[in-house]
Amino acid sequence: MSDQEKRDPVNPYHYALHCMGGKWKMTILHEMYTYGQIRFNQTLKVLPLSEKVLSQQLKELCADGLVERIVDGNAHPPLIHYQLTKEAEELIPALDILYVWSIRQMKEKEIPIDTDAYVVHQSEKYMEALKDVIDSEEMKNISRRRVHGDL
Repeated sequence: MSDQEKRDPVNPYHYALHCMGGKWKMTILHEMYTYGQIRFNQTLKVLPLSEKVLSQQLKELCADGLVERIVDGNAHPPLIHYQLTKEAEELIPALDILYVWSIRQMKEKEIPIDTDAYVVHQSEKYMEALKDVIDSEEMKNISRRRVHGDL
């Protein structure tokens, strides 16, 4: 009997949550999707998380086959980048749907939205999809902050 056959069955929803669970995994994945490759220290400057948390989240994403760690040995010291795998790229539309759904639900329930959520998710496609739930003044503030580099 192979190792694969010996494994206990796993609920697909539980597997998806395992792969994307964690406070920052979805944001890190979307950051990579938005910018292509990311570097560790650059990501620390953009996202409000600790080195330890980023390191752990990247290790888990790599172990789950969603992120590839690329070492450029030609540079001194070697440069390390992280990028999405094909499997992770397939998740992006689902993450977009979850993001828009979450904003709508939070607005309806009057749950304050952490403005750090707009750091990565600042695309016009989100603003367009959410224009009926984000009032025009808030939309202007988000756009203004994005233009001035505050997001």
